[in-house]
Order: sequence, then structure tokens, then C-alpha cells
Amino acid sequence: MSPRAAPRGSPRLFTPLLLLFAVGQQCFAVRPLLVFLIDGFRYDYMDDLQALPGFRELVGSGVKVDYMTPDFPSLSYPNYYTLMTGRHCDAHQMTGNYMWDKSSKKEFLIGSNPDSRLPLWWNGSEPLWVTMEKLGKKVFMYYWPGCEVEILGVHPTFCEEYVYNPSEKNLTDSILNALKVLRSGQADMAAVYYEKIDVEGHHFGPESHQVRTAVQQLDLAMQTLNSKVKEWNMANQLNIMLFSDHGMTKIQWMEKVIELDKYINMSDILKMMDRGSVVSLWPRDNKYSKVYGTLSQVPNMRVYERQNIPERFHYKGGKFVSPLTLVAEPGWFIIQNKTSLPYWKNESGSSAWQNGWHGYDNEFLDMKGFFLATGPDFKHNVRAAPIRSVDIYNLMCWTLEVEPLSNNGTWSRVEYLLNSCNGQSQATVLWKQCLGLLVLLALHI
Repeated sequence: MSPRAAPRGSPRLFTPLLLLFAVGQQCFAVRPLLVFLIDGFRYDYMDDLQALPGFRELVGSGVKVDYMTPDFPSLSYPNYYTLMTGRHCDAHQMTGNYMWDKSSKKEFLIGSNPDSRLPLWWNGSEPLWVTMEKLGKKVFMYYWPGCEVEILGVHPTFCEEYVYNPSEKNLTDSILNALKVLRSGQADMAAVYYEKIDVEGHHFGPESHQVRTAVQQLDLAMQTLNSKVKEWNMANQLNIMLFSDHGMTKIQWMEKVIELDKYINMSDILKMMDRGSVVSLWPRDNKYSKVYGTLSQVPNMRVYERQNIPERFHYKGGKFVSPLTLVAEPGWFIIQNKTSLPYWKNESGSSAWQNGWHGYDNEFLDMKGFFLATGPDFKHNVRAAPIRSVDIYNLMCWTLEVEPLSNNGTWSRVEYLLNSCNGQSQATVLWKQCLGLLVLLALHI
């Protein structure tokens, strides 16, 4: 036999193919995912990484974008759902923290309102955790708003229900519990929600030392995360994503307030939902023109008839969008009458109700959130261009090998963040199939 001829099943042919297959397996291994949603964490809160060793380590071992643009309105619940569905608000229907369904007279109110758990609000789209559960994959969620709701007939495998402003201990316990279930294989994805950054930003303003302290406390939790990932040898087996729902801007409560009852008779309004940056109004039918005409002349806010809401907001097609939407200029606050709101003394001795707010035009820089990711599927120590909240869903699906549902994300904005063997879009799927065929061929040569 010629020395160049390889006998059937020869290691000469088979071994290289096995090596090739091993490389393919490394590239395409499905690894668990740990997700953090940090409410109200503005894009620039971690600019001083030297003072934040936990975040510095995550950024050094992974990827960070300059900022992430939230969906409009730049409020919490709309963006919670955008992040987990990859769809704009007019598609997933979660269009505010406060919503009203005119036909049923039901209200969605941020917090613990029982009617807010009705399928009416949630079944407009399928969030990732529901898709995963349908596929037989397990999701554990900690304080994540909405995990307690039955959505399209599905609950996550585990849900630690939302409570207002979970403590640092709640956060640390959630991190440790999440790592344990991911390490043991009990969960394919774990999702942790943390609210304190947003709470402090509202109360004291985004530039306050209270926010800086809250960020430093969060960094301590990130140090614990980094330490446990290394201690439990999970660095090459776990992908981690951290992102926020929106940013925060300073408001001058005593000076920049728009009191609606100074301009219109509130008895002309059938329903008013929310206050602050975005307010929804349902005028009585015979008062619509009067209310619209009057409010259109009020300075420091814009009044949109539903059909004239800018297309770039991806908002006007939402099921619960009101006939009139009021959008304040950044820093201004819309309210029926400020005398009904509570006041408190801040540390400087001046009276205030809130010193920070969000929900404004999502292109306003202070509304931008953050995104960073680390793990074997992501590049290392990379600073990347801005992305949008609709883009993150596709990244989560990709790392979990879940076929994404129809969404509004743009793959070209995020594929660069992935390692070369994970960032080739659909071509990688074909290559994976080819590797398998090569192995089958080798077994029959």
C-alpha cells in the first residue's frame, strides 16, 4: 500500500476532522446567560472606571458600547419589554408606566396594582423568557418586573417577585443564587433586576453624591460577581450582559413645572395618565378641539395628536396610546397641579419632590443607557459604537441559540461585539452544519 494512501478509518484523516469539529464545538457551544437590568443607570455613570474596579474588570474582559438609545418614551416598563422582545413600543404595546384601556376601563399602574397583571397589557409580544420556556429551557428571574405575570399562558421556571427598591443584600443574594443555578444546569438563563440607581437619581438628581454612592455599592456587587465567576471556574462557560432601561436628567422642580389646570378646565378631560415628561390625555369628545388648541400654545412642551406623533418614536400605533400625548422639553415637568404633591427637605435644606426624571425624547443624551457584556462569546476589552435597546434581544438569542422572533433590532449594530466564531450571522449556522457532515463523511471513508 502506498504510504500516501490512508486506510479506512485512518487517524491521518479522522484526527484532523475531529480537531476541526472540536473547534466548531467551542465556537458553537451553547452557554448559559446571566442578565442584569440596572434601572436608571445613565450611560456616563461608569465613566470613572478607576473608581469602579468591579465594572473595570467587566469592561476589560468584554465589550462596552458608548451608549444605548432607549425606546420612546424613555420610561421603565416600555423599555423592559423592548429589551426582552426586540420590538418597539407600538409593536409590543407596553407604551407607558401608566396606561388606560378605554374599552375595559382597566388601568396599568407601575407598582403592585392587581389589574397590571392582566394579560391585556402583556400579551402584545412574547418576551424572551417565555420563548425559552416554550422551548423547554429554564429561566430564573430575580425581582424582574413582569416575571410574576402569566404571559401567553407561560411563567418562568422561577420568579422572585418584584419589590420596590431591592436592597444590596437582595442583589448579592440574587447574584449568588443565579450563578448557582446556572452552574448546576438548573437554569439556561438567569435575569436580575436592580432599582436603587433609579430611585436615588429621582430623589437626588443624576449628579448627586447619593447616585455616586449607589453606583459604588453596585460596583461592590460586581466585584462579588467577578470573584465568584473565577472561584467557580465559570469564566469560559458563562456569558454576562448588563444594561439599563434609560438614563436620567436633572429637573428644577420649583421652577420648571407646567401645571395643566392653569390652562385648561380639567373637567374637560375624561382621563389623564402619568405626570412628568410624558402625559396621556383623553379629552371629552366635545372638548377635544378646545383642549388641543389651548395646550398647543403652552411653552416648554409639545402636544401631539395621535396621528401626528413622529414616526421616529415608533409609538403612535400602540393600542393604549391616547388621543393627545404631551411631551415636555428636557428638564420640565407636566402635572395637573403641583400643590397636591408631597415635599421633603433635601440635605441642602431646600424643598423638592423630585430632582431627577426621565421619559423625555429618547434622542436627548441624558436619556441614554448603557450596555456591556463579557464571556466567551464576546470580544475582550472593546469599546464599540452606540446601539439601541431593540438590538439587545438578538444578542441574547444568539448566545442562547434561540431563534429570534420577528423584531425591530438591527443585527449589523451588534454582530461586531461577538467573537469571530460567533459573529458571522447566518453563515456560522451553515458552517456548523458542514462540520457535522464532515465528521459523518470521515466515519464512512
